[in-house]
Amino acid sequence: MNFFFIFATVTLVVLHGVVGVRIIPFLNLNQNLKIFTWCLVVILGTLPIIPIILRSKGYEKEFVDYFSWAGYISLGFFVLTFLAVITKDLIYFLVGFASKISSEYSSETISFERREFIQKLLSIGIITTTGTSTIKGLYNARKGPTIMKENVPINKLHKDMSNLTIAQISDLHVGPTIKKGYVENVVNEVNKLNPDIIAITGDMVDGSVNYLAKHVEPLKDLHANIGKFFVTGNHEYYSGVDQWLDKTDQLGFTNLIDSHEVITKGNGKISLGGVTDFRSKTIKSAHKSDAKIAFHNAPKNIPKILLAHQPWSIYNAHDAGTDLQLSGHTHGGQFWPFVYPVQWANPYTAGLHDHNGTWIYVNRGTGYWGPPLRLGVESEITMVTLKANEKQKNLTS
Repeated sequence: MNFFFIFATVTLVVLHGVVGVRIIPFLNLNQNLKIFTWCLVVILGTLPIIPIILRSKGYEKEFVDYFSWAGYISLGFFVLTFLAVITKDLIYFLVGFASKISSEYSSETISFERREFIQKLLSIGIITTTGTSTIKGLYNARKGPTIMKENVPINKLHKDMSNLTIAQISDLHVGPTIKKGYVENVVNEVNKLNPDIIAITGDMVDGSVNYLAKHVEPLKDLHANIGKFFVTGNHEYYSGVDQWLDKTDQLGFTNLIDSHEVITKGNGKISLGGVTDFRSKTIKSAHKSDAKIAFHNAPKNIPKILLAHQPWSIYNAHDAGTDLQLSGHTHGGQFWPFVYPVQWANPYTAGLHDHNGTWIYVNRGTGYWGPPLRLGVESEITMVTLKANEKQKNLTS
């Protein structure tokens, strides 16, 4: 926590400091307005830290959530503005460098006054653009998830299992800014799909059971024809994993803790396994996050479907003979341009991929984390339909 707090503080200082230094001087404000603007930047810079400090002390109240709303929206705006400022300065530097070279062959130069005017226009343009983008991103995040449908061909799938449906919810992040109303909307959308199986692939919450129990209660109303299943994400381990596993059990979910269940439909069967978060054993040694353990003693010659929060589990899943892994964790990057570092940090970021014969689908997140923004990346509920592989349609047992 100390390291995280120091890192977060330094990041916020740099973020807001760069924006202030590179924007405020070019707005031609009088002295009083300039002081007021700098004070506003400092206040907005501290807002994201306040709820972090309070929650680390066990203080979970709705009053703290108001700070989270203000702090996270502000953080989203300043992140976008920071990136725009860096881009502007880089372009300005390159243009200036090119102008300097060209001036050796021409007597024309750009006056200081003209450069100042251009900087002012660019600064106003950046604030307008990032402000509009923040509002748009907030709308996208709060309007709720879209339904993403995916057909996945599975080897050895019995004809009675073909068209089995799995509704996947991932990274709901019920917490400071996602509450009961948002969860109720998700439940309604999932129930409209009438899935055979419902799977939550981790990061359901950001907070304690005591504080968030009433906000996750609508999940009890999720209806699946066969069953509801849950695996842990990394955030459950920050919030009391054992208490949350008790709660998901009360909500009617089967917790797959490095274990599996055999699902039967007609004469067809699949093994539905689940592993704990990829790094769970560093926090709770009993949670191994091992697909081989999860599928231990599973019937042979039937497909294996694995629920695993992080895409990094795909290597272990492949070694365990998994046919399909359903994951989340990445949020698809959540908002541009974080798609790119997320792609660098994960083997797969979003959508369906073939990993050496093992399918993996990465859900882009049913909720969001941190800034309530989504730009270029939709939140989603995934409806996966298992299909008998075209080459094996004649399989009957």
